[in-house]
Amino acid sequence: MAKQYKSLHPIKYFRDYLAHDIRPDGRELTKYRPVIINANSVSTAEGSAIAKVGKTTVICGIKAELCQPKTETPTQGFLIPNLELPPLCSSKFKPGPPSDQAQVATKVIADIIENSGCINLQDLCISTEKLAWCLYADLVCLDHDGSIIDACLLALFTALKTVSLPKVEYNAELDSKNLQMDERTPFKLYNVPVSTTFAILDETVLMIDPTAEEENLCTGVVTIVIKDDELCSVLKPGGSPITEEKLVDCIKQSMERAKLLGKLIDTATQETNDEIDK
Repeated sequence: MAKQYKSLHPIKYFRDYLAHDIRPDGRELTKYRPVIINANSVSTAEGSAIAKVGKTTVICGIKAELCQPKTETPTQGFLIPNLELPPLCSSKFKPGPPSDQAQVATKVIADIIENSGCINLQDLCISTEKLAWCLYADLVCLDHDGSIIDACLLALFTALKTVSLPKVEYNAELDSKNLQMDERTPFKLYNVPVSTTFAILDETVLMIDPTAEEENLCTGVVTIVIKDDELCSVLKPGGSPITEEKLVDCIKQSMERAKLLGKLIDTATQETNDEIDK
């Protein structure tokens, strides 16, 4: 009977639960789902990780290639993220070109990388105007069940923390390069931004870490990005507005969760480094 009621009146079914400050999956409004992170999941990549936020699962692989810097930025390399949302992760995505949601999410991730100052692209330059590293960060969603940006950032920055680049000997006169694969330098991150997503319903109800179903039924979402115990950015792509009081509360919750997420990333990468040292 409950399944039929949910199928016929999904919004009313949802609101009936929220009226008792609980969600259909049994969580309280301020309770987030379990998070699991595993580093170095892809042996053929320079760095990799899998992150799970509830059922949402994202895998990230980092590939490094040598290239020539842009003319306008001769002392900088590249970090290029790309998110794939294939049909296997959700029935809402179809085969073919990247969906609008995948392109928007990729742009959001790129903006977070730039605005947070988490990397210095000059660290990727080997020879001014001649040679630099280009890091391709390929993110693939295996299961999409909400809070996709949160899972992507966890997978991306865990993967980046496992990247080490070989030493490159470059002769500009001969335009020759020699990679010393046994001499590697860890890629430097200056901070690790993490995010927490909230779903908004009618400007009053806020739910932390929404599922895909909750995101679809709600009237807006807001994503709070935290770096080094400080606010990095607030992402609010339209929908219902949010009051200043509610926003401050979201930031406080995000700050607390960011500490836990940072520890999970550190633990995952430390375990990997310990295995490598052995």
